[in-house]
Amino acid sequence: MAEIKIEKKKPVWPWIVAVLLISALVYYVFLRDNEVTTENGVQIENTTSTDNTTN
Repeated sequence: MAEIKIEKKKPVWPWIVAVLLISALVYYVFLRDNEVTTENGVQIENTTSTDNTTN
């Protein structure tokens, strides 16, 4: 008789964890709020000026 090799399915959960970690990293770097809290609790929003008008 011929021998039939059966391969077990590889687990999917490591891929799910990896996708969640990468998503959290992308959120933290790009999508989080740009507010900074100072030592006395005052929140300062980081903004950049894009006004390029010159006189």
